[in-house]
Amino acid sequence: MSMNMVAGNSYLESLLQGQPQLPPSPLAWFNRLRANAVDCASRLKVPTTRDEEWRFTDISPLAKLSFQPLRGASTVKAADVERFHLDEAAVRLVFVDGTYMPQFSTSPDRVRELGLVVTDLSTAISTHGVAIEPHLGRHAGFEHNLFTALNTAFLHDGALVVVPRDTAAGEPVHVLFIATQPEAASHPRCLLIAEPGSSVTLVEDYITLHEGAYVTNAVAEIALGDNAEVNHIRVQRDSIHAFHIANCAVSLARASRYRSVSVALGARISRYDLSVLLAAEGAECAIDGLALITERQLADTHSCIDHAVPNCTSRQLHKCIVDGAAHAVFNGKIIVRPGAQRTDSTQSSRNLLLGAKARIDTKPQLEIFADDVKCAHGATVGQLASEELFYLKSRGLSEVMARNLLTYAFGAEIIDRISIASLKHRLEQMVLERTQRD
Repeated sequence: MSMNMVAGNSYLESLLQGQPQLPPSPLAWFNRLRANAVDCASRLKVPTTRDEEWRFTDISPLAKLSFQPLRGASTVKAADVERFHLDEAAVRLVFVDGTYMPQFSTSPDRVRELGLVVTDLSTAISTHGVAIEPHLGRHAGFEHNLFTALNTAFLHDGALVVVPRDTAAGEPVHVLFIATQPEAASHPRCLLIAEPGSSVTLVEDYITLHEGAYVTNAVAEIALGDNAEVNHIRVQRDSIHAFHIANCAVSLARASRYRSVSVALGARISRYDLSVLLAAEGAECAIDGLALITERQLADTHSCIDHAVPNCTSRQLHKCIVDGAAHAVFNGKIIVRPGAQRTDSTQSSRNLLLGAKARIDTKPQLEIFADDVKCAHGATVGQLASEELFYLKSRGLSEVMARNLLTYAFGAEIIDRISIASLKHRLEQMVLERTQRD
């Protein structure tokens, strides 16, 4: 990958300097995909607050850091990984600093017994290329997105999950991305293909073993066939000094159902872009999110739900709890295309300020180009309700206890929608610890 593509851009020069050349693939389409991504990355600029989609999110602190290539093999031990084990998960894929770790992942024999394809993307390119080609790089477009272009340019290791036709994966698939090296950049990739009539729960989990600064630039693509069902749980628990940029693109076919719960707790600056395309009639999606931040964290969530055809349903609830001098951003767009009659869509942004210096910018949007629709959106920003505090204090709780209980309950509403008991319990404990004040 030529360094000419980043000339004059200090951030990209730092990010790409010394990165190893990716091995060529025997499949021409895969090489073309990466080459096209390189071309796009060479002409795209790092977004600034002068760009409308980034006007609340200043990522210039990235330019102040000097990111180095990943240094040698990871020294992660089995005990480090087991701390994040989910008892309910039937299959686990583990990636350390973006590199696949088969020794910590479920064995291929066990995966085959379950009737699934869950493997490293680099291994699957040659064996499952026919299934992968129509989806990889097709949903998460990189022509106008620098970070998706970079991720695709570096595409090598990544998670591939294929659920065959009419297969119900009764237990979750856990994809665990672990950061271990400070001042390094990784580009995690995840591709989920749910074939017609299938169902699966995917846990996309980002954690760290250190508290230094690093960059995670993640991309996920999820394709649902007719009558497929996907439950997608995304948890971001990066270092408080890290930078987390993520893009997720979802495509729904006829009568398919997509359910998403995303939780953002870590990172100095995080940005999550979720695009959902309801591409065939009868598709349904429900998207819930929680950002819980403090100190000087910035958490930005952008979503776009695109009703491209008639008779589809979408629901979205996003919450932010902001303390200290932290800043949360939510921009949720719902598009109803011409002819997408009988669309049923609701969106709610609810935000809780805990400190005088905390800040929230929220912008729900509706773009409706059809006349037979039922759409609604709303946003609230405020502090704890005095009536609720009074009620709890009248029942014997102290002021501090009442505030802590109401704050916890505000976030727990989203956590409670996670279907995996062990993960829900851990996150509830984290929310409880984060929302307790003396």
